[in-house]
Amino acid sequence: MNGAQSLIRTLVDAGVDVCFSNPGTSEMHFVAALDSVPEMRGVLGLFEGVVTGAADGYARMADRPAATLLHLGPGMGNGLANLHNARRAHTPMVNVIGDHATYHKKYDAPLESDIDALAGWLNGWVRRSEHSADVGADAAAAVAAAMDTPGKIATLVLPADVSWGDGGQACEPVPPRAPRQVNETTVKAIAELLRGGEQVALLIGERACRETGLRATSRIAAATGAKPFVETFPSRLERGAGLPSIERLGYLAEQVTYQLDGIKHLIVAGTKAPVSFFAYPGKPSDLVPEGTQVHVLAELDEDVPGALDDLAALVAPDTEPVLQEASRPAVPSGQLTPQNWVDVIGALLPENAIIADEANTSGLLLPSATAGAPRHDVLTLTGGAIGYGIPVATGAAVAAPGRPVINLQSDGSALYTISALWTQARENLDVTTVLLNNRAYAILRLELQRVGAESSGPKANQLLDLSGPDMDFVKISEGLGVPATRATTAEELADQFARAVAEPGPHLIDAIVPPLF
Repeated sequence: MNGAQSLIRTLVDAGVDVCFSNPGTSEMHFVAALDSVPEMRGVLGLFEGVVTGAADGYARMADRPAATLLHLGPGMGNGLANLHNARRAHTPMVNVIGDHATYHKKYDAPLESDIDALAGWLNGWVRRSEHSADVGADAAAAVAAAMDTPGKIATLVLPADVSWGDGGQACEPVPPRAPRQVNETTVKAIAELLRGGEQVALLIGERACRETGLRATSRIAAATGAKPFVETFPSRLERGAGLPSIERLGYLAEQVTYQLDGIKHLIVAGTKAPVSFFAYPGKPSDLVPEGTQVHVLAELDEDVPGALDDLAALVAPDTEPVLQEASRPAVPSGQLTPQNWVDVIGALLPENAIIADEANTSGLLLPSATAGAPRHDVLTLTGGAIGYGIPVATGAAVAAPGRPVINLQSDGSALYTISALWTQARENLDVTTVLLNNRAYAILRLELQRVGAESSGPKANQLLDLSGPDMDFVKISEGLGVPATRATTAEELADQFARAVAEPGPHLIDAIVPPLF
């Protein structure tokens, strides 16, 4: 058994049986070893940002890591934006980064780079395998590190000669550390705070955005009058009919100021106190209102849903959660707008769907339109690095093959990683992409105004405009193997969306909407 074979065997035995890959010469022995461990599924992406984004989407839905296989430092560099989003989502992931043979590095070949520095930027777990006999143990340690609560990116650097060398040994899985339990004293102190009569807000994140945490949060809010909020960009939010509908904290600082107005105490569980996404002239970066005290119920590495359950048992022992009733908007009519296209999705969203949301400015009204739809999951842009939606939808579909995946996708962001459509076609994944085409970086038009920059000049506006020439997303999609249609009216979108989710395999709808800004 060589080092690569021991690596793949160890990964599979630890439950990591999917590898999203864009390999190069240094990784060829890993590629060859896939045939010796048939339980490992290899999924090819045409760009490393697709590979890392797909691994992120997979783990968000599978609750276990996928592996990535990336070619040296430049390959990892190409994948860093979506690795950043995965880091912010606390996604468990095992990166295998091929490197030059140990004896070859001294020659400073053209692809030589500081892989360890790139990996360190992710604030995760990093190790370089030095000997073929060590690879199995290193792989087992990587999986355990990735699965540590709340999840992290583990990067294993695999030199080519360590990969092809004999003496590899598969290793047993290493159990990850269990989440820390929140101290009983902390829970009691928060309970007393809730009983104190002052205005309180409860902000939840991470695992608290699943059913257990949502129900506990709703009970606490109903019994105490606390205002509940979900963090602005949750990695995975369960919502829909039969679950508590809890408002997300706004993206814009002005929204958060309004939502937290009058709050004297902010309790956070599984997230951090809110800050502004960017700095703006004359506006605060810290969005906690002046005079408001922040209290931590549970840190990210603690059992956040358990702490919320314990808190609910103290302050709401006989209170039931407030559950969202089933409801859907009517299918609208007329030309598509940023306001009405979301009603089409709300009216027709299939049961048990997974939404990968990168609609950006076009999707501001989506939460209200889908609140009473059948139960579904929403995956959001946790790190703000655009180009996440199509890859994350791809990985989610690999993780949950029985569930329809709906990618709500802005046009500018789609262009970063649109080659992920090819992977969807190759793997015959049930992903329906609704591409909101407003021919602009609309969010940047808004930000140009918000930072106080002069926005009337033609040169400035040209850099935010995606027309001239207009891009034909139907042809692009079909060229990558995904059937596509174009919708300009709500009726057309409704008809095309219903047909797309009913048919197996991937589809794209080019939905033409005017910019909101």
